[in-house]
Amino acid sequence: MKTVNRYCVLAAGMTIQLCAGIIYMWSVFKEPIAKHLNWDSGSASLTSSVMLAMFVLGIIIGGYAQDKWGPKRITLAGSVLIGAGMALTALIPGDAPWLVYVTYGVIGGFGVGTVYTSTIAAIQKWFPDRRGFASGMVVSAFGLSLVVFAPLARSILGGIGVPGAFLIFGLCFLAICGVSSFYIDNPPEGYSPNASASTNSRIPKQSAGSTLQYSPKEIIKTKQFYLLAGSLLLTLPAYFILNPVFVSLGTERGLSDNIALLGVSLTGVCSAAGRLIVAWASDKIGGKNAMTAIAAIILCAALVMTAGQKVVFLICIMLISFGFGGAASVYSTMTAASFGTKYGGMNFGLVMVGFGVSALVFPIISNKLIAGGSYTGSFILAAATCVAAIVLIALMKNPNMNKSDRPEKA
Repeated sequence: MKTVNRYCVLAAGMTIQLCAGIIYMWSVFKEPIAKHLNWDSGSASLTSSVMLAMFVLGIIIGGYAQDKWGPKRITLAGSVLIGAGMALTALIPGDAPWLVYVTYGVIGGFGVGTVYTSTIAAIQKWFPDRRGFASGMVVSAFGLSLVVFAPLARSILGGIGVPGAFLIFGLCFLAICGVSSFYIDNPPEGYSPNASASTNSRIPKQSAGSTLQYSPKEIIKTKQFYLLAGSLLLTLPAYFILNPVFVSLGTERGLSDNIALLGVSLTGVCSAAGRLIVAWASDKIGGKNAMTAIAAIILCAALVMTAGQKVVFLICIMLISFGFGGAASVYSTMTAASFGTKYGGMNFGLVMVGFGVSALVFPIISNKLIAGGSYTGSFILAAATCVAAIVLIALMKNPNMNKSDRPEKA
């Protein structure tokens, strides 16, 4: 049997995730494309909401599809959708700017969701002994996308304009992700990283069954699922409230325009660092402790944010971004540890519903609270939700895939 180096699979997954992180780059594209299509800024801003909703839907459907047909095919399909969404955006006429919702938002967002879940699910199976490390490496690449591509995008947009920039990104992402997807596959049945390739190819199916493998229908009958999804929903509001207004609010809090723009890149660095560091820490201290630490960090930063000015404000947004990135990695790891990896893609997609609800609901609530122009109420709300998240995390089990302490099936 052909030997597959699991670190090659990891490298391919990181490459795909780096490109897929474009979902966080709409703030870079928004103003140039709005000007190019003579589109009002408010309507253009809705594109990120459409893309985020389709991102979560792509995780759910892509997770189900990769569990059934394998990650290679689904990652390739998602790569095609990402490239097509970007390239088609280049062709939108000025009299139909709403088509951006379809090309960039629906097609691109759904493609990002499918490659996100399929690469994570596959790589977790290759690294049962270092699941936190592997998940952290993959999702940190997703977070670094903003740092790597934002300056490049600004340069290309300024040089050749919107159509050329989107066409270049679309074709490059299609080629890079398409080629990388051929390396994304599940390990053989009964795979063990400590065994030789020949041994792995001979291990019978039942030897891998020492741990329970939950189907999506089964996880929704467990308390652990609702605690995971609910705590994720309640940990992230501070990020979703702050992210769309960081530059404008930063200048109000005393940052210069240049420092506020630099802060956008710093949030990408901190998000990537959180994804990597928290995933590594979860292998050492356990998922529950890592999740509690994330919620506590965001809680403290949200409280200070009510009055933070200048550098203090900048530090708070960096801490919130760190926590946001950390949640992205540790929740995928905890889902796999709680419910197994056989149906990992779909199961993680269901947990990510909490992410999607948080992203859609709390910005709306925040807009109601800031009617008077102050974000104090929004940040107090974000802090309160973190307290609730900590309570839910305390009620969870702290599963270990190598022990029989995972939640019982109903």
